[in-house]
Amino acid sequence: MNLTADPLPLKADEHGVIRVAGTRVTLVTILHSFLMGNSPEGICESFPSVPLPAIYAVLSHYLHHRSEFDEYLRQVDKEAKEIRRQIEAMPGHAQFRERLLARKAAMQADKLGAQQA
Repeated sequence: MNLTADPLPLKADEHGVIRVAGTRVTLVTILHSFLMGNSPEGICESFPSVPLPAIYAVLSHYLHHRSEFDEYLRQVDKEAKEIRRQIEAMPGHAQFRERLLARKAAMQADKLGAQQA
């Protein structure tokens, strides 16, 4: 029986984003899903490119090093809020957002009309 631990299946990409190795799924995505109450199997169903053993490995490591991971999540959230603030401060953002929302509503209305036909 082999009692050595497998390496943690996480890799930082060229932008410093931590992803499950061999996938485009981020560590933040896995952790947020888990923290929202999803089981490892449920996470695997939502992200089939991530093998179940990798999800268990990531979650086990998270549970053993929770404070470090929680600090990482806080930092990612802080950076995301700053990026959003910068985007919302750009000239023309409100008008662009309104056009996108109108386009989304039109697409949903078209889809609903097609389903009823």
